[in-house]
Amino acid sequence: MTETQVVIIGGGVMGVSLLYHLTKLGWSDVLLLEKNDLTHGSTWHAAGLCTHFAHNPTIQELRARSVRLYRDILPAETGADCGFHATGAMRITCNPDRMDEFRHVAGLSAFTGYPLEVLTPERIGALHPLAQLDGLVGGIFEPDDGHVDPTLATNAMARVAVQNGGIIRRNSPVTSLVPVPGGWRVGTAAGEITTRHVVNAAGTWGWEVGQMMGVNVPSVPVLHQYLVTDTVPDVAGRIDSGLAELPIIRDPEESWYVRQERDGLILGPYEKEAAVWSVDGVPPEFGAELLPPDLDRVEPIIEAAMARIPVLATGGVKTVVNGPITFTPDANPLIGPAHGQANAWLLTGSSMGVMEGGGAGWFLAHWMTHGEPPMDALAVDSRRFGRWADRTYRVDKAIECFGLQFGVHYPHEERPAGRNRRLSPLHERMVSRGAVMGAAHGWERPNWFAPGGNPEVTDSFARPGWFGPVARDVRAASERVALADLSVFSKFAVTGPGTGAFLDSLGANTAPVPGRIGLIHALTPGGGVLSEFTVTRLGDDHAYLTSAAAAEEIDLDLLREHARAHDVKIRNETEERTVIGVMGPLSRDLLAGLSDDDFSDFPWLGWRDVTVAGHAVRALRLSYIGELGWELHLPCADVGAVFDALDAAAEPMGGGYYGAYAANAMRLEKGYRAWGGDLTTERSPREAGLEAFVKTRGRAFVGRDGLLARPDNWRMVLLEIEDGDVDPFYAHGVCQGERRIGIVTSGAYGHRVGAPLALAYLREVPDPDIPLSVEILGQHRAAHILTTPPYDPTNSRMKA
Repeated sequence: MTETQVVIIGGGVMGVSLLYHLTKLGWSDVLLLEKNDLTHGSTWHAAGLCTHFAHNPTIQELRARSVRLYRDILPAETGADCGFHATGAMRITCNPDRMDEFRHVAGLSAFTGYPLEVLTPERIGALHPLAQLDGLVGGIFEPDDGHVDPTLATNAMARVAVQNGGIIRRNSPVTSLVPVPGGWRVGTAAGEITTRHVVNAAGTWGWEVGQMMGVNVPSVPVLHQYLVTDTVPDVAGRIDSGLAELPIIRDPEESWYVRQERDGLILGPYEKEAAVWSVDGVPPEFGAELLPPDLDRVEPIIEAAMARIPVLATGGVKTVVNGPITFTPDANPLIGPAHGQANAWLLTGSSMGVMEGGGAGWFLAHWMTHGEPPMDALAVDSRRFGRWADRTYRVDKAIECFGLQFGVHYPHEERPAGRNRRLSPLHERMVSRGAVMGAAHGWERPNWFAPGGNPEVTDSFARPGWFGPVARDVRAASERVALADLSVFSKFAVTGPGTGAFLDSLGANTAPVPGRIGLIHALTPGGGVLSEFTVTRLGDDHAYLTSAAAAEEIDLDLLREHARAHDVKIRNETEERTVIGVMGPLSRDLLAGLSDDDFSDFPWLGWRDVTVAGHAVRALRLSYIGELGWELHLPCADVGAVFDALDAAAEPMGGGYYGAYAANAMRLEKGYRAWGGDLTTERSPREAGLEAFVKTRGRAFVGRDGLLARPDNWRMVLLEIEDGDVDPFYAHGVCQGERRIGIVTSGAYGHRVGAPLALAYLREVPDPDIPLSVEILGQHRAAHILTTPPYDPTNSRMKA
């Protein structure tokens, strides 16, 4: 039996990139198993496009690192070219909303150090003289983009990895995966291998390898076609004249890309109704094969592309490539620990494998060797999907993502496919009261409440149509009383004699005493914020933890791992309990009228078992929105009766409801941070301004040494921003003069204070003599730092 430290399953660009980066970091005892030959599956037939365009800094860094690897690093290491063509790329549009999206991405990219150029139609014509300009309103240019030969790049990484001690076994399909103490036993035709770590980098076969691992891998092979033309005379003429290669051009509205291929062109269309393929298992003999062309599916897109690039029609079709690429439900790759399995990792599911593969291998190699990701991982963490992401969901979302490959990414966008996977027991009651739902980790959650039950609002970057209804919800919560369905919280029970020690070593803060509620931030080894738990201490040997909906699998893994050193049991109660928020100055009167329990001496950040409308309820006195209020946690079976009683009693008080959008606006007025946006692994709790929840003296917890050793290079601030027709949302640059000194992590209009607000990280101390601004969609809006929360800075309303 062979023994090794890491087994990587899959020899496409993702798996080979991981082998390359692990060996570069000193892990030479790494074995890659490929069922056929390197690049088989999807990599070999990819068009090789590389870009810096992204809406998320982590995704952008994966792509930017891939470019540097293919263009600079690998040629220097191997002495051979990877076939990288530094052509630049542009996206063009006739849609004004798309221009807002371009300005947003350009603003983010200016901060991250990958500047992009917003284009006029005239500039488009200068960059790509073969494009027709009719109807265009503008575009965006990515000067460092290009395209690479996927096979050359993959083989170059393989060559360096083998030189550094890595091993590659071709024609070695994996037949079984069995978890064993301390690692895994991997079955192959040549015998068994024991390994500490196993990595699913199987791409097209990712779902099947996931089944062997006992892990749900929500990826689906989708067929993508592109056409390679024969010689295009105008392109050949440019070559003869010594002109530079044409930039890649994409038209998101018409859903196609075109790039130069020698003296011809490649046209890649993305149809709205994608063709999924081999959803329940890829044929075992499949490797470097293609599917028959099916150009009828994409004929209208081809015609649109020819109208924009007329010379496409002059070359004739030389080749049609029709092969599978994998899509996840959000079109981002699956990178990171596999949920529920020790020493199991995913590096799969990328629909842009070549574009992201070089950086993806770096990302996971860092995570495996350092115990934490190099950047915020939420956009790629494989645990962002749970068991609710079943076959129907992954197929529906893959088709939607393929069709919206070039869709406008609006703030607050809600896409329709794959909905109603997880429903709160209050769902129908919320909908009947006008709730407009959004998706949160499979759950349906009220975003806002439409007056008269009419939710017709068009997506936009400008101030949305729900602005007024959200203001009404805020007034209900701040002037009277409002109810909310907060059931999407992740909920965990910790029980056993080791509960106290478990909690006191869980994170940066000490554990609350029985009867009290506290906030604990679990940290990465380097001191970044991994998770945020609201901890209700029910007794010496019992605690109840809640956290963000999207963190359910991440937090369950964290809690179970931490429990290994303590005499406790962890139970996931997320789907067993429902939560009603009762908030507002009349919340105490409302509850007192339905209970014999005394709410007048109920302490702030305390909890009690009470009876409401004849049902047992766990009442927590806390508020994320800055008003007097309680969270009522109770079994799902009882929540309907309790909610109906609360609703009826609230009506004569002028009661209302509030959703996620109102809650977000109100928490910003208090300067409260949100996990996943404001709080990430990249920043420490001290950098986030949470020093009050950091207690290191005389304590041991994961991340303590890293926290104490790391410099506080960033500082989170709350900004008030000059009003305008677009409210802040995220990823806007904070500027001082021409310099970008920070980035907005979340924002909204504060209805109670009458101003747009945003939380932002600054990477330098601003000069007090130079005004600050926030760049929102290309417009600089004056901003200033608030030293105290603008709403109820003394917390007198919450603690009333």
